[in-house]
Amino acid sequence: MPDFGKQILAVNGLSMVFGGLRALDRIDLDVRQGEVVALIGPNGAGKTTFFNCITGLYAPTEGDMLISPPRKDKNIRLNGLKPNLVTEQGLARTFQNIRLFQNMTVLENVMIGRHCRMSAGIAGAIFRNRATRHEEQQVVEESYVILQKIGLAQYVNDFAKNLPYGAQRRLEIARAMATDPFILLLDEPAAGMNTRETEELDDLIEKIREMEGISILLIEHDMKLVMSISDRIFVVDYGKKIAEGTPEEIKSDPAVIKAYLGEESDA
Repeated sequence: MPDFGKQILAVNGLSMVFGGLRALDRIDLDVRQGEVVALIGPNGAGKTTFFNCITGLYAPTEGDMLISPPRKDKNIRLNGLKPNLVTEQGLARTFQNIRLFQNMTVLENVMIGRHCRMSAGIAGAIFRNRATRHEEQQVVEESYVILQKIGLAQYVNDFAKNLPYGAQRRLEIARAMATDPFILLLDEPAAGMNTRETEELDDLIEKIREMEGISILLIEHDMKLVMSISDRIFVVDYGKKIAEGTPEEIKSDPAVIKAYLGEESDA
């Protein structure tokens, strides 16, 4: 396994209880700088709940969630941060179900992500002084560059709703990248994609990691994609972590085979 950089995400003892249901049960997971890490498991295993906790949508029942941004020498505790503040700290995510602004253009969708890095306040937005106008132009230019990198520049002025399905998935990734993250969380990015689109997604994830220096944490059911792109894999079942390791280690783990890989299902 390559020698990756410092640990940039550390989740320790994360639990989430809904009424009498323990959706997550003392989960430990970490991501190092430059890694692609996958979180897999059957439907209902708690994977999206895990994402919702570390991105501020849920307040976990117990446990700690710490990040260490690459360009900073301090740890930041995510517990208690609202989603917008988590994004500002450098974590961005996509969702299982596409959440684009369907009646806005492709460029406008990416610009919305970029606005979290703008410094103009309420006064600037109202009076639109020179500094604000300059910053807005920068957002347009930076958003277009992101579309070029993701391979969507040809759709720049199209409405999001008119894009092919695979392109809509890529647009969600582009919008997340516009927030300037150091960790990108992808929730089932290959869901609904055909074989060609999935292969293109594989190439895109590798490009994001190599060219942009962004670490990836993804939830995915396409095992071919997971095994080809991941440096490490964490496996959960009924809210518990049952295994972690390299793709080769996970393929041969009896607990994983029993709980997941050996099942003949679309989970």
